[in-house]
Amino acid sequence: MISIRLAKPSDAVAILDIYSPYIKHTSLTFETEVPTEKAFAERIEKYLEKWPWLVCEINDVITGYAYASLYRERSGYQWSVECSVYIKEENQQSGMGKALYVSLFEILRRQGYNNVYAVINLPNDKSVAFHEKCGFAHFATFENVGYKLGQWKNVGWWRLIINDFLIEPASPTLFSILNKDFLKTLLEEKALLINKR
Repeated sequence: MISIRLAKPSDAVAILDIYSPYIKHTSLTFETEVPTEKAFAERIEKYLEKWPWLVCEINDVITGYAYASLYRERSGYQWSVECSVYIKEENQQSGMGKALYVSLFEILRRQGYNNVYAVINLPNDKSVAFHEKCGFAHFATFENVGYKLGQWKNVGWWRLIINDFLIEPASPTLFSILNKDFLKTLLEEKALLINKR
């Protein structure tokens, strides 16, 4: 059975099982030390105050996740967020990433966000193709902005607009106080987009 649900701090170990190889063996994330279970559980809990964090499960095993996070601190940036998605290698190309993203963006849209930014360490043709298929458009590349595993890395920025730009926008609703009555139906519908392999 395939399902999408909200993450919980108790998912930290299962999520780290997916994320840790990216930290240790790639420069696709600039995080260099694998967080402890406690620190990662606290990260999940902290993020869920403001933004959604979703996991996908197959037969109750977490196989992918996606979340939104802070773009920049200043209040004038509050209508923008960054997004991330990580899928177990054997579950890639299954529609899981897209289902997680479509769900995530619908929640963010209801919260009142306008811009979602994907920050991709280059080269990463697979991620670029995936994000552009999801509607993101490239607008900038920062050259030699990060260093990991003995290499200077370029980082590309992609943008997805999910709401109209109002003249007097209300502040986005915190995820923790968002009316979540729509979530069950949304997540059930999007889980059906995922093909079993």
